[in-house]
Amino acid sequence: MPHVSHAVEHLIHAYAQAPWRIQRQRIGALLLAAVGLAMVAALYLDVTSRAAITGRHIQELTRETITVQHDSSALESKLAELTSSKAMEDRAQAAGYEAIDTSQLEYIVVAGYTEPKPDILAGAIALRPSAPKLPPEYTESLIAWLSQRLGTLRSPASGLAGVSQ
Repeated sequence: MPHVSHAVEHLIHAYAQAPWRIQRQRIGALLLAAVGLAMVAALYLDVTSRAAITGRHIQELTRETITVQHDSSALESKLAELTSSKAMEDRAQAAGYEAIDTSQLEYIVVAGYTEPKPDILAGAIALRPSAPKLPPEYTESLIAWLSQRLGTLRSPASGLAGVSQ
């Protein structure tokens, strides 16, 4: 038996890891873990930076929207000021128009004259909404469809209609 135990010891010694190999494997595992953590950190930083850039872009667009709304409001106010009755009256007087009394107005009736209608309304009058028309396939019930199909399968004439002699 000493010969068998000697052979077993020889096999254990042959397949045993050298201490420097074990140390090398541990260092490799630590380096692999460090590289994995670095990749996760880089991915996290990439996602975070993209989110920050997108948030900043949204803030800029919001600021632009507010600026445009303010400009639009200022232009609407300016238009309201320019088209006010007082401003229009002042411009008419500056252009040489005079205010008249309603008793000075004279109306002339022209036979056959019809008031022109705006083009946009002429097109709208021609369009009259109607109820949508559905094809019969969409209004037929499932039971009616099945009975029709089963009826065509049972009739002997339908089976011979497609056969040529």
